[in-house]
Amino acid sequence: MIDYKFPIFTKKMKKTHTILAPDMLPVHFGLILKVFEDDSYKFELLRGTEPSLIEKGLKYVHNDICYPCLLTTGQLIDALASGKYDVDKIALAMSQTGGGCRASNYIHLLRSGLIEAGFPQVPVLSINFSGLEKQNIIKFNLKKLKKARAAVIYGDMLMLMKNHYLSYEKNKGDTDKKVSFWEEKLKHELDNSNYKRTKENLKQIKDDFDTIECEYTDKIKVGVVGEIYVKFAPLGNNNLEEFLRSEGCEVIVPGLMGFIMYCIANNVFDSKFYGRGRLTAWIFNKVLNSMKKWDLLIKDAVGDDKRFVPSTGIEHLWKLTEGVVDLGVKMGEGWLLPAEMMELIEHGVNNIVCAQPFGCLPNHIVGKSVIKRIKELAPLSNITPIDYDASATRVNQENRIKLMLSIAKENIKKEKNE
Repeated sequence: MIDYKFPIFTKKMKKTHTILAPDMLPVHFGLILKVFEDDSYKFELLRGTEPSLIEKGLKYVHNDICYPCLLTTGQLIDALASGKYDVDKIALAMSQTGGGCRASNYIHLLRSGLIEAGFPQVPVLSINFSGLEKQNIIKFNLKKLKKARAAVIYGDMLMLMKNHYLSYEKNKGDTDKKVSFWEEKLKHELDNSNYKRTKENLKQIKDDFDTIECEYTDKIKVGVVGEIYVKFAPLGNNNLEEFLRSEGCEVIVPGLMGFIMYCIANNVFDSKFYGRGRLTAWIFNKVLNSMKKWDLLIKDAVGDDKRFVPSTGIEHLWKLTEGVVDLGVKMGEGWLLPAEMMELIEHGVNNIVCAQPFGCLPNHIVGKSVIKRIKELAPLSNITPIDYDASATRVNQENRIKLMLSIAKENIKKEKNE
């Protein structure tokens, strides 16, 4: 039973407590958490991916619950039990999505797990925009939102550069050095995150990464889409990107900004499709319109360089859903997931891994269930859905991906012969 008299994170705790946060985006989160650290919070990211974290999660979360919840709970409780921290000076952070997704309940399951694990004194802070928590919440103001917007865009740009150059760098380690350099540099740029400065920085990032010496060979381009956690988190997808690169692939992952734009757009569509507040829709439409030029910044920075597949913008994603899924489908990753698949295919990335937690109903509907329709519209598409779960074996997942890659190789041969 969950004890709702949970410990409160007070203002004084900002000075005394370190907040542990589970990692989801290895490139982005260092930048995003800097936004909160500037507000006197002290954060530490947990980057472990060892299989034992699954067992730790299973100990405190029922295996019927969403796989990302099991992993993040296991990661956080494992850190507390490691002896590395003074647990009386530690707090935890967990996001809440709102809506119909089970992710809204992760925080309550974590609190229950903390009591069972013997850490009832540890506060859990919520990061949400839905008003789900009234006390233990990390608040945003306009200044922090602007800095967070820049952090997300910079993270998307670095992820785009990293995924490309890791596949072709001549001297191993050159790409990681560039990523580390720019992560640290950009942390000091967040205070000056206006449109002009952000645009200049993105151009400098592109120019700097272009100095990496590369050896270009024929590689299979593989896109990765899916539920937001298993799509991005190495812990959630068994280091999927690393495995694909070991198989001689170039990995292409749509950025986080697309998901943020999707969430904003849904608040506009709610009025049209479900008759919800017109005032709320009007406000979010203003926000959406102001964000559209930011959404295209990476596309502008990349320019005509065909080596990269940046986001083509929210309005173009809407058009790509036509004939595949309705824009009123908004549970989980909703219409965004098939739109990202169509966007990848439009750029010639026909081979796609759709990563989803087993039993995540919304993502099975907008992921696995739309593949047949996408193949009707794009016959060359080669999409494989991969379920990630505590009971799923890594060998089975990788064998299914290898099968997809063998089909990709056959398709390439066929195209060359034709």
